Amino acid sequence: MMTLEERESATSDEPAANRGKGVFYVHTLGCQMNVHDSERIAGVLEADGYVPATQQQIEDQDLDLIVLNTCAVRENAAERMYGTVGHWNFNKKRNPNAQFAVGGCMAQLDRERICEKAPWVSAVFGTKNIGDLPVLLDQNRISGKPEVKVVDDLKVFPSDLPVDRANKVSNWVSISVGCNNTCTFCIVPTTRGKEHDRRPGDVLAEVQRCVEQGAKEVTLLGQNVNSYGYGIGDRFAFSKLLRACGNIEGLERVRFTSPHPAAFTDDVIEAMAETPNIMHQLHFPLQSGSDRILRAMRRSYRTQKFMTILDKIRAAMPDAQISTDIIVGFPGETEEDFQATLDIVKRARFASAFTFIYSPRPGTPAAAMEQVPHEVAQDRLERLLAVQEQITTENLASFEGKDVEVMVTGVSGRKDDATHRVTGRERTGQLVHIGVPEGFDMPQIGDFVTATVTHAARHNLIADPDLSLGQTYSVRH
Repeated sequence: MMTLEERESATSDEPAANRGKGVFYVHTLGCQMNVHDSERIAGVLEADGYVPATQQQIEDQDLDLIVLNTCAVRENAAERMYGTVGHWNFNKKRNPNAQFAVGGCMAQLDRERICEKAPWVSAVFGTKNIGDLPVLLDQNRISGKPEVKVVDDLKVFPSDLPVDRANKVSNWVSISVGCNNTCTFCIVPTTRGKEHDRRPGDVLAEVQRCVEQGAKEVTLLGQNVNSYGYGIGDRFAFSKLLRACGNIEGLERVRFTSPHPAAFTDDVIEAMAETPNIMHQLHFPLQSGSDRILRAMRRSYRTQKFMTILDKIRAAMPDAQISTDIIVGFPGETEEDFQATLDIVKRARFASAFTFIYSPRPGTPAAAMEQVPHEVAQDRLERLLAVQEQITTENLASFEGKDVEVMVTGVSGRKDDATHRVTGRERTGQLVHIGVPEGFDMPQIGDFVTATVTHAARHNLIADPDLSLGQTYSVRH
């Protein structure tokens, strides 16, 4: 696979002989799992001789292959997919030899419709068929028609496939795929299948390889990451895995997403609190503050249990930053149910929330229930956002004057530019933009910068330290 330096040195006017089997670009819709799957798609293509596109090639549409990795969780993601695929038809007319592939959850769910609506698509592959993509593309060159492979059973764990990681210092590592829950609103068990866990030794070996290749941070991924090991009867497997990550030399930070409240046990809280490189950041999906709606959603917890766990987390880790997911307008939701959600949000004081209007997904039980009018759901969403925005603003303001340690993941501006900054996340996950004081060299990606937060913006923190005022700025490589 190409190194970052090799990619940057590539140009859009390369002779055809240097384009391998073709220049490709992967466009990703959806969650972190999809982002990591796209890294596997890129790795598989590069191993087969394809060349990743430079930014210039993407802008110029100088591409031989475009892969769309799709999401099916909400209706707007499906609409975006068909809009994007439709736009490709214009590119196909301009470049008849170009190939287009559709993968991910919508491909798993809607493969026949994709081929019917977009016969110019070269390949359609499911969430469990990433490794088959090169063969499908080869077959399409011969047949001239969409080649489809979508299976329901997992044959090869995606993490056994080659990978081209988009971020060299912060890596994703899957510990499981699929989901055993039966939430009435969710399509994931259909698109991803039943939960399959990787062996702990395989997970830790991949984490070790990540560190050896330059990663300083890993995020452990699973649809229900903290139910890891339940299939083999080990309810302590996830906390053991967290503690084992603490023994990997050179691994500075470990995060994970997303846990399920019903499986968030005391041993996981203890492992987070007691393992120095486990970050005190947590995405903890509430979905609704109404017990009646949680029951209708088939969520296996109620608000009292949710808040009890939240209190335990904050008692063990007072600095923990906790985000959540909330759905408004779920079928049957009344104003009273919505007020219960607002009450929980005010009590929980989440650092941030991903809020959504309920979107019916075909084949799920909730899609057949009586729907809440869109205008009612939209009004509730706006009221919820107003409450959460205020809490987020107050939470970010609490960082002002504090020193934070930020792992640099981006550099903007030039050294002679008054606005030059570095960007990254502090230990609990807040995004921080840091101004480099005069006389200091620009930190590089992967460096750790400790700086004083000077003010809070709407959704991030700004650290423009004035050393003459005794504010902090230091760099650790």
